[in-house]
Amino acid sequence: MSTLLNGGTHLHAPEFSDAELATLNRSFETAPSEAVIEWAVEQFHPFMCLSASMTDAVLIDLAVRVEPSIEVVFIDTRYHFPETLETVERVRRHYGLNLRVLTVAPQPVELWRADPSNCCSTAKVEQLDRALLGKLAWMSGLRRAESPTRANAPIVARDLRGLVKVNPIATWSDQDVAGYVIDHNVPVNPLLAQGYPSIGCRPCTDRVEGGADPRSGRWAGSDKTECGLHL
Repeated sequence: MSTLLNGGTHLHAPEFSDAELATLNRSFETAPSEAVIEWAVEQFHPFMCLSASMTDAVLIDLAVRVEPSIEVVFIDTRYHFPETLETVERVRRHYGLNLRVLTVAPQPVELWRADPSNCCSTAKVEQLDRALLGKLAWMSGLRRAESPTRANAPIVARDLRGLVKVNPIATWSDQDVAGYVIDHNVPVNPLLAQGYPSIGCRPCTDRVEGGADPRSGRWAGSDKTECGLHL
């Protein structure tokens, strides 16, 4: 496959059919997350990035152990909690990250007030599209245990852009994440300890009662369940 990158350069990259990706996905079901990341790095680096929400740095910790120079992308919607922005800087310093922050342009009226139904697509999806220009693949920390809507998330598949999307910790439980954080001294967002198990933008994120769906605090009172990044 010859892919045209920014600047007009052609990159000859491995081409995976949907059937091949499905076979890989099945084989990765029982593989360590490190092996999934190693495969992704071998196939796609440096034309790959990792999208981070900064709820925790588990996937970042795993990825930089495989490839320290991997690009980590954080989308600054301008509506994040101060604790999230502080976590971005703390994680950057902790790992010496190759961090790219994409910031939404100032708006005359706050998007979440003016156009709440399209706020995520403007503030997040458009910025991710920018981040993925010239990329062949990307990674995210999406996990099946996070909500029923993510219960069938693949480990590797093709996204709507035609890029390969890799979710190396898709099979991890909440206990797996908590144990890894402790074992490896991974930085986490302090809001986790304040009743926010899933952290998004401040206007659309509420505390969650113990035992409730961890993502029930996102867009509470609406039928929305995803921002659009993982569709």
